[in-house]
Amino acid sequence: MAEKKKELVEPQSGSKKKLFLIIGLIAVVLLAGGGTAAFLMMKKAPEPKETIDPAKQVPVPDLNQQADIGPQVNIEEFIVNIISSDTAHYVKASLTVELTNPEVKAEVEKRMPQMRDAILLLIGNKTFEELQDLQGKKQLKAEITSKINSFLKTGKVKAVYLTNFVVQ
Repeated sequence: MAEKKKELVEPQSGSKKKLFLIIGLIAVVLLAGGGTAAFLMMKKAPEPKETIDPAKQVPVPDLNQQADIGPQVNIEEFIVNIISSDTAHYVKASLTVELTNPEVKAEVEKRMPQMRDAILLLIGNKTFEELQDLQGKKQLKAEITSKINSFLKTGKVKAVYLTNFVVQ
């Protein structure tokens, strides 16, 4: 009989050890999961990146400033077909160029057909997408300035102003 009691006691102590081991493993898993959840909940949300409005980056001249404005010449309105893969698009534009000195004004008026030709070729080689955003228009103004200055002799173009610009 003593042997029977011994057999009954030993299996119960083994099953108790297994039970404690299982409970201990479950507790460790729950603590690890709880710690991970707490870490993720307390973690700060990433700060959203500030989107910079391109309109705020455009320099605005100070109206009180006594700016030295050079002579200006208007370039009449023109219509140009532009590069497009889907449908026909065109640009309707008028420009004013500001010059460095009064002597160049006569040269600009004399070279007006050459200037219009250069501007038409520059705009005609642009895509619809390039002319839609602010950066594309700034790039176009810089290219026009550079191109016109390449054939002027008595002075230079100080600035190009888009007085009318429609892209369709």
